[in-house]
Parts: sequence; C-alpha cells; structure tokens
Amino acid sequence: MSTGRIVLPGGAGLVGENLVVQLKRHGYSNLVVLDKHRENLEILRKMHPEIVVEYADLADRGDWELHFDGAEVVIMLQAQIGGTDFEQFQRNNLDATHHVLEAMKERGVPYFVHVSSSVVESVANDWYTDTKKKQERMAAESGIPNAVLRPTLMFGWFDRKHLGWLSRFMRKVPVFPIPGHGRYMRQPLYAGDFCSIIISCFENRITGNFNISGREQVDYVDIIREIKQATGSRTPIVDIPYWLFYALLRIWAVFDRDPPFTTQQLSALVARDEFEVIDWPGIFGVSPT
Repeated sequence: MSTGRIVLPGGAGLVGENLVVQLKRHGYSNLVVLDKHRENLEILRKMHPEIVVEYADLADRGDWELHFDGAEVVIMLQAQIGGTDFEQFQRNNLDATHHVLEAMKERGVPYFVHVSSSVVESVANDWYTDTKKKQERMAAESGIPNAVLRPTLMFGWFDRKHLGWLSRFMRKVPVFPIPGHGRYMRQPLYAGDFCSIIISCFENRITGNFNISGREQVDYVDIIREIKQATGSRTPIVDIPYWLFYALLRIWAVFDRDPPFTTQQLSALVARDEFEVIDWPGIFGVSPT
C-alpha cells in the first residue's frame, strides 16, 4: 500500500466523509480534504484530527492548489446538486472542476477518480444534468488517466441532504407530502459500497466510465414509508397533486435562497429513469451491502 497523498476536493459531503473513514480503515493516512462547507469541515476536523482539512473555494484559484504537489491520487467529489441560481452550478461544477484539473496537470498528478452522477444518463434536462455532462467531458479531455463513476441516489452515514433530510423533515411537519402517486422508481446505492468502489479504482488503476447503480428498485413512496417506520414517526403520508407540489416548491424558493428541494429536482424525480446495473461487485471486487 502506498503512503502517497490522496486529495479529496469537495470531500466534506456524504461521499467524502464516508470515504475518509474507509481510507483510514485501509491504512491510508496522508489525506487532504478541501471544501467550502464550514460546518462539515469542522465535523471532519473533530473526527479526524490527524488529516489535513482545509477551507477552499475551488471555483477560485488559490493556495489550496499547493496540496496537489506530490499527490498520488485525486478523488474529485465537488458538486452543486440543487439550487435556484445557475451561477452556483457554473462555479461549483464547472469552474471548480477546471481549476482542479489544471492543478493536477501542472503538478503531474498521475491518476484521478471523478465522481459523476447517474443523471448524465437521464432524460432530465436541468442545470445539474447539463453541468455534470460537461464535467465528464472535462475529465475525458484532461489527458490524465482516470475512472468516472456515475452513482445513483445514495444513502448512508453522514446523509444530510438525501434520505437524512427527508427523515428530519418528517419529524418536523404535521403531514408528509408526496407528489402525485409517488410510484417513481429509485435505485438507491449504499455510500459505503460506493466508497469501496472508489478505493478499488485507484488501488488497481482502473480506467473508464462506469454506471454504479443500486441493485434494488424501490419506489419513492416506499422509501418514505421505510423512513417513517425506521424513525418511529407518526406523521401521515399524504398524496397531493403534482401541480400543487410544484407550486408549493416555487413559493418555498421565494423565501429560501437555498431550498433543499427544487422544481428541477422534482421534474427529475418523476422522469421515470431506469439506470443500467452492471456487475460492479465483480468488476471492483466489492461485496454489495
């Protein structure tokens, strides 16, 4: 096992926090996390005081690039998932990726893993999908050997934005609204399995693009019912018309500049995508949870 530096741009989110735990279990200790989410960074500092955790806005070039000197692997995790301002998608998905790739090329980083998203294979047409597709093209044109991974909806430890947010929301509201009938198929992926795939990629220098989909198909409404049962919530689950749900999100966005769920994400939810399920346990040697 190498003791070379592993840099995680955008490493203070769901995947990054799980990945740091798994990397340490595998004996890796020369880790650098770069992110601009101060609260998440503070959690990482407290849990892992022995690693380098630094605030950095990757959309702007700066001293954070010095951490790429001598880096053996970069795991690109930075992403803007939701929001109502396209500028944030431009900065966090495109500008940040451009700067990270430039830093790698200037310092001769030999390999990276780019965490993309299943949305690049989606019928959805929104800012997140568009910028993630462009991100992939940037990775492909970088000239640096890399693996591109396209995970579906993830869940697991440190899940604040996805199922974790839904469970907190359920505890706060008198009724839990479901858009339409709620029969929108999801393919949830356990974050721990995805992190094992990332580690397998750089340990074996795997290259190429891979769709990493959850192996079970579950309807959105059934996920919500599972959350209700797991949390012991008594909040009733209520179907409301899609148009009304959409209108409520529009109103929410007027009062919240960074809403947890947007009309674009609602449209993606009901897009009826079904993503390819490859033999990722066999390809990467990872036992699915």
